Amino acid sequence: MSAATIPTITTLAEKLEELGRVPADRIFFHPPPGTATKEDVVAVREDTRRICELVDGILIEKAMGLYESVIASLLNRILGSFAEDNDLGIVAGEAGMMQLAPGLVRIPDVSFISWDRFPNRKLPRDPVPHLAPDLAVEVLSQSNTAKEMERKRRDYFNAGCRLVWITDPENRTVTVYTAIDQSEEIPEDGTLDGGDVLPGFSLSVSEWFERAGAVNGE
Repeated sequence: MSAATIPTITTLAEKLEELGRVPADRIFFHPPPGTATKEDVVAVREDTRRICELVDGILIEKAMGLYESVIASLLNRILGSFAEDNDLGIVAGEAGMMQLAPGLVRIPDVSFISWDRFPNRKLPRDPVPHLAPDLAVEVLSQSNTAKEMERKRRDYFNAGCRLVWITDPENRTVTVYTAIDQSEEIPEDGTLDGGDVLPGFSLSVSEWFERAGAVNGE
């Protein structure tokens, strides 16, 4: 009789570390961690209105506050208008669920998907389509960790994403990733551009935050 295989991850602490040190209060325990599916992502949203990503069979609630949502919604409108005016593709918001790989569902705060990813320019009816964005935008919230965002970037690029913007509302900067390990930080007085993904697009970082509105402490 062969010896039992000992799992690589044996404790909750070890799993949280692997997930990027995500706070435990964002982990769903129903269904039990390790057994969740993309159907559970949809069910939780329909039953509780809470938005969860799926990683390693675990539902992880997305971190998003009011101010972060306003920032994301504003960018959604700006990018959406540009993409429509130039007939480039579609822009989805913070409920745009995408299955990047089997058992992996990510939900960027804003995403751009080019028409090239849609056969005959027809959008799938699956609420969680097997799809990767060309541009994924994440707006940092207080409970997001550096390790969590590192894993998200890796997931996006491994799935075929071409550009990732990590937006930091506290410091008013945007870090632009063109690959997992290639990045440039755009300061508040700088300008974002769409590169090869959104040719011709540009946005003043300071204008973006100013249009989103001031927050307490400013």
